[in-house]
Amino acid sequence: MRIIITGGTGLIGKALSTALLADGHQVIVLSRNPDKAINTPSGLQLEKWDGKSTAGWGHLVDGAGAIVNLAGEGIADGRWSAERKKLIRESRVHAGLAVQDAVKQATEKPKVVLQSSAVGYYGPTKDEMITENSPPGADFLAKVCFDWEASTVPLVQMGIRRPVLRTGVVLSTEGGAFPKMMLPFKFFAGGPIGSGKQWLPWIHLEDEVRAIQFLLNHESATGPFNLAAPTPVTNKEFGKTLGKVMERPALAPAPAFVMKTVFGEMSTVLLDGQRAIPNRLEEAGFTFKFPTLEAALRDLLKKA
Repeated sequence: MRIIITGGTGLIGKALSTALLADGHQVIVLSRNPDKAINTPSGLQLEKWDGKSTAGWGHLVDGAGAIVNLAGEGIADGRWSAERKKLIRESRVHAGLAVQDAVKQATEKPKVVLQSSAVGYYGPTKDEMITENSPPGADFLAKVCFDWEASTVPLVQMGIRRPVLRTGVVLSTEGGAFPKMMLPFKFFAGGPIGSGKQWLPWIHLEDEVRAIQFLLNHESATGPFNLAAPTPVTNKEFGKTLGKVMERPALAPAPAFVMKTVFGEMSTVLLDGQRAIPNRLEEAGFTFKFPTLEAALRDLLKKA
């Protein structure tokens, strides 16, 4: 099958491309800077795009079996100035609209488009158990996720199957948030962030990729799916478990006011969370390889 991935040079995209190529698929990754892409899997086809139109790649959709739309500027790549917030939102919405246009123009349309999103869709939710039926939140990230998902909704009316990937915090030593979370523990300065009571919906990168492959191939899978392990933990529990696995203390707290001073509005990523569980994913028959945090961390750290 020919599979097109937008945002395919990021953490999830690289791991997914490798897995799909190993399964014998033709994988095409759209990148705004293909010449700068590093450590791409052998056999991958890189194509340049502008992130907002079908120019130069739209023809590739005709006859493709699937599109995985992962494109979007990094949430945690800098303080959220007004310009940065605009870029975070528009990079996602424009990519979705471009995918929608490409599918419209295709004579032989793909059977499935997987639309990326995040558990931030639900906003800060304290101790409430969050399933895919929970309503959207009202903060910046929730609104971004809502608009991100909405950018490809018209594909459903075209008869395209469209699973939505509401992903939690992806754990990997190769990138993302986890290496930054580990750093203070390496220097014996790890501990809870803020109150430590906020929930952390996490998922091992291997399970993230396996879940995407599962939804790609599961012909009745459509609509939203929480891609997070079935055992979310509080930030305090995460630090305690990470300290145990790394054989480091987890006693040094990072006060909320410090996080707000350093990161500004972006501190919500660290100080707020969702107790999200993967109801629909498990009901569809997916089985996690790493359902518990300690097992996931031990696997990651033995490879580090």
